[in-house]
Amino acid sequence: MTHTTTPSGDLRVAVVGAGMMGSDHVRRITQKISNAAVTAIIEPFEERAQAAAALAPGSVAVATIEEAIDRDLIDAVVIATPGPYHVPVLLPALEAKLAILCEKPLTEDSEDALRILEAEQKLDRPYIQVGFMRRFDDEYIQLQELIRGGELGALLGTHHRHRNGAVPDTYTNSMLISDSVVHEIDIVNFLTGEKIVGIEVKNLKRNSLNASGFNDPILALLYTESGVLADVEMNVNVRFGYQVSTEAVFEQGIASIGATRGLVQRFDGRISQAENPSFKERFSAAYDAEFQAWVDAARAGRIGGPSAWEGYLATVAAEAGVRAITNGTLESVEYVAQPAFYA
Repeated sequence: MTHTTTPSGDLRVAVVGAGMMGSDHVRRITQKISNAAVTAIIEPFEERAQAAAALAPGSVAVATIEEAIDRDLIDAVVIATPGPYHVPVLLPALEAKLAILCEKPLTEDSEDALRILEAEQKLDRPYIQVGFMRRFDDEYIQLQELIRGGELGALLGTHHRHRNGAVPDTYTNSMLISDSVVHEIDIVNFLTGEKIVGIEVKNLKRNSLNASGFNDPILALLYTESGVLADVEMNVNVRFGYQVSTEAVFEQGIASIGATRGLVQRFDGRISQAENPSFKERFSAAYDAEFQAWVDAARAGRIGGPSAWEGYLATVAAEAGVRAITNGTLESVEYVAQPAFYA
């Protein structure tokens, strides 16, 4: 399928899902990203769809990705729906050879992830970029360079803290892994260049403020191919704000990223500091960099970040993590061989 562009030559983007994240992406593309324009909003709830369309003058609300494709409204798609709704958008988008930025997870399970890999490999090149925005965070990039450069010797382990103020009532125990720790799963792969081969989950003392049956916080232990151990405190009900930080332990030193950078006040014998209220503020610059890289790459006929293969790796490891949180056992992680298409 041959795609046209806007009169200005911008990449024409559909945003699928107009909830908190999707609406934020509509604003981002419209206000901050060069050479792209939101031309279609795909959202089943009419009120949400119209509210999102109002953020992008000239865009229209349509019912399905197929309608946007058939009407030749778009060259590219951002998938910002919950994970269970990704496959029904990914498959027609691939068939139409749209540039795709799919928020994590690529899919809910490894079987569907393999379906997507199979469909993409029938095309001339990769079209899917997965939305692991931490790879575009300046501090994570610096830490990766330090690890790969070897200035402090070999990496021995990493400590990760991932804390949310609160989550909705629909958030479940398994989502601690599939929706949250999946970010650390990917970032460990990004930092080390290694797959995760084992995962186990321990429970901290349960937060009494949690809903009945919700066992948070947890400690996830991720083991890489070379023996690096990454421990992840996953804590989604801390109330005070949002924190993501990492400390790397080397043979000859330690490196830390993610320190709070908010306003510091000294008053009445106390020190206080403003904290990020959510992921949107903490990773705003990373999201901007991610989207600009995606747009620039799409206009050049390639992807500009993690591929569907890396999305598959994270999904498989997250599946093992869900088994670990359910069974209380150390779970091994096994992958199919990497196709040459993604080499």
